[in-house]
Amino acid sequence: MPSLDPERLRPLFQLYLQLGGGVLLGWVLGRLMPRWIPTFIGQFLFWIGVPISIITFLRGADLSGKIWIAPIAAWVAILLGAGLAWFWIKGGGKFAANKGLTNDTPSGWTKPTQGSFLLASMVGNTGYLGFPVNLTLLGKNYFGWALFYDMLGTLLGAYGLGVVLAARFGQGEKSHGQLVRSLVINPALWSMGIGLGLRQVPLPGWLEEGMEKFAWSAIALSLVLIGMRLSQLASWRKVKQAGVGLGIKMLLLPLVLGIALSQFGIVGKPQLAIVLQMAMPPAFATLVIAEVYELDRELTVTALAVGSIGLLLTLPIWLLLFGA
Repeated sequence: MPSLDPERLRPLFQLYLQLGGGVLLGWVLGRLMPRWIPTFIGQFLFWIGVPISIITFLRGADLSGKIWIAPIAAWVAILLGAGLAWFWIKGGGKFAANKGLTNDTPSGWTKPTQGSFLLASMVGNTGYLGFPVNLTLLGKNYFGWALFYDMLGTLLGAYGLGVVLAARFGQGEKSHGQLVRSLVINPALWSMGIGLGLRQVPLPGWLEEGMEKFAWSAIALSLVLIGMRLSQLASWRKVKQAGVGLGIKMLLLPLVLGIALSQFGIVGKPQLAIVLQMAMPPAFATLVIAEVYELDRELTVTALAVGSIGLLLTLPIWLLLFGA
């Protein structure tokens, strides 16, 4: 059983200060500022902040070893999460209701609700939240593992399989082209290619230093943006259904697949980097997809809010189990 070594927990305390401070500041600002401010910040990060951060951190990342395992692990987590969620919808929920463990009823699992439940169980916030968590706990050397998990796993899973499921269970206009276009023009994908191409290109010292400061500022701003978006979420209902999906996404999958990684020789910090990405709460992309395809927005919003708060409780588990 891992011990509570203060040296091992010090990065976690630092992360709590950064996460808590940034998100809390964003929550307060989100309540005080006009609604267009978070939209502007989100656009700035999407088109400029995150791409430059990816290029910067890739220059110092160690891409040797079995880094290709990261996107494979991401897809295993996505597919397994969807499978377990579907099992709960079809069988587990009814069994729990019969035992009095939940109040789920067949009428409570409409097709839009099923779609939102599936998305919440499979796609995590591995970018705006996963990047700062990994950078703080593991440093720049292992950023490549988190990046490959996000770009080749979560992003493609959300706008690929996620859109297919949303179209299957949703009721809205099937705007496939809109979401496919969002995937293709995503600047994070392009910046990943640019960053890989520029890894060996020497840059002036002042430019390297400036990019480094800008990148860390963008990471801090992304935490503020998360707080702003959380302050705008008005619904906290459907906690029980959201709790089951979060249990699958944030507890069961990281634990089982984290142990499985060790059987393939992925241990230490690479293992922790992947586990942390698996353990992220649902992505804000699930809300975008839910709105376009008219899924259960109430369930999606509840899962986002509860999962973002629950992350503070689950992080010590993964640091203690896989942070040796």
